[in-house]
Amino acid sequence: MTFSRRRPAWGRSASRGLALLLGLLLGGSAAAFAADGPRAATAAAPSQAAQKPGRAAIASANFHATNAGLEVLARGGNAFDAAVAVASTLSVVEPESSGIGGGFMAVLRRAGDGREVFIDARETAPAAVDSKDYLKPDGTPNRDTALNGPLSAGIPGEPAGLAWLAKHYGKLPLKDSLAPAIRIARDGFEPDSRLREAIADRADDLRRWPASVAKYLPGGKPPAEGAAWRDPDQAHTLELLAERGADGFYRGEVAQKLVAAVRAAGGNWSAADLAGYQVKERAPISVDYRGYRIVTAPPPSSGGVAVAEILNILRGFDLGKLDRAHRIHLVIEAMRRAFRDHNDYLGDPDFVKMPLEMLLSPYYADGLRQSILPDKATPSSMLPYTAAADPGMHTTHFSIIDKDGNMIAVTSTVNYTLGSTFVAAGTGVLLNDEMDDFALVAGKPNVYGLLGSEANAPKPGKRMLSSMTPSLVIGADRSAVIGSPGGSTIITQVLEGILAFIDGKSATAIAAQKRFHHQFMPDRVDVEEGVFDPATAESLKRMGYELHPRQSWGFMNVVTWDHKTNTLDAASDPRRPSGLGKVQ
Repeated sequence: MTFSRRRPAWGRSASRGLALLLGLLLGGSAAAFAADGPRAATAAAPSQAAQKPGRAAIASANFHATNAGLEVLARGGNAFDAAVAVASTLSVVEPESSGIGGGFMAVLRRAGDGREVFIDARETAPAAVDSKDYLKPDGTPNRDTALNGPLSAGIPGEPAGLAWLAKHYGKLPLKDSLAPAIRIARDGFEPDSRLREAIADRADDLRRWPASVAKYLPGGKPPAEGAAWRDPDQAHTLELLAERGADGFYRGEVAQKLVAAVRAAGGNWSAADLAGYQVKERAPISVDYRGYRIVTAPPPSSGGVAVAEILNILRGFDLGKLDRAHRIHLVIEAMRRAFRDHNDYLGDPDFVKMPLEMLLSPYYADGLRQSILPDKATPSSMLPYTAAADPGMHTTHFSIIDKDGNMIAVTSTVNYTLGSTFVAAGTGVLLNDEMDDFALVAGKPNVYGLLGSEANAPKPGKRMLSSMTPSLVIGADRSAVIGSPGGSTIITQVLEGILAFIDGKSATAIAAQKRFHHQFMPDRVDVEEGVFDPATAESLKRMGYELHPRQSWGFMNVVTWDHKTNTLDAASDPRRPSGLGKVQ
């Protein structure tokens, strides 16, 4: 197992099509744009420089995971050790959303030296990847091979990422931070209603794989309410990871079982795919907005680019002077334009040269801003598109600040609910179905309705584009750790959370606030019930917006730090009753 610590070589020139688009948006005039792309910032906020909160706070989607993190902090660990404990415990108790068979992205800030870094533990395509495996005979996407079974699974990144966090940023041995997850997997826990419902919903797919039946459908049924559910195979896999570090997963017994199971079921993994997996450290994106600095995820996340682009557009408006309908109008139009760029240009920075300096430039945002009409929606059909399916959300996020002021935002996923539904026999590892996050067919939507181009086409060792947007918000008076699951809505949920924090809302209010979303295509505004009052909704409709009710949203977890009072606050999304935000 090897790891790579490198900074990406960001592209310095835009494509011909993007330059043309910018020229059109600027009314045909020539324009220059600044080279102010992603940077790794290390300067502390003025009031933070020598400040320590003295207490710790964790917010996650499951109380077992939050308590595991607090347990590791009590043992003398820091925020990064706690992150290992939370993520590994979620792998056991919330497998419908994340796990060691998937991957994660994290943004962290180390208090001692102000170092800010993005940890990329995203899955990769196996060397034998073949786009034809994801096509039907008529050339259309094969949703089954993209979402179910071993062909849908990328090489997992989470185990390597956890080992990396412990080795390079933690204070405790990896085995100490994995201990809570191992104990819970071995001794058992009571599954919550969301996990039981997820198993029931995907029972037909699970029944295709004997090891999946053995794990999730004991006796042919999902775990019963109130019953203790044990996962001894995953406990053993976590024990080997604890003993040997990343090699305990990517080489030896576990790796052999993973490859054998995948290949026996028609997949194409090899031992070299696992042994060659690398964690990547990348420079995070940093953007200033209204006196705050937002530190967020770079590619292969699309989220940070989109959030930064939206904030750059909004920076040119005085939103505080507008009524609610017109403020929402401008936010939606900024979302629309950012998602248009998301679809066309973004991919794995190790494979694709992207015009990030342009996309993140305030001058580019100026051009986009000029194309927004003051009181009328811009039809997305003015640019090429493909109709998309309704998106979903099956990811998890947690936020941590420790007593010394270390901060980490982690978003982890197996993609769709229960990932590929394929469990590798003898390992307890539920594999992801992240191959669907590639543009398997250019211009055709994935399960979340997101379009893609050749920039996100699958290639051996390539990382698929993600919407995960773990973020830090750093200010002189207040700071926050924020993120959310939610498929394509992750980006807009995090954006709305950041705006709410900057407006002064508490962690509880941010996590609970109603949400809306626009992703360029389909050309509609997805809305949570109650997000707009009747007058605002009617005004938006008159502007030309279609408001589309949406029932399911991601479960945001937020930790805030008030530097004036030196107090922490943690909140878990009330949409997920089993979540827990706790200050210790």
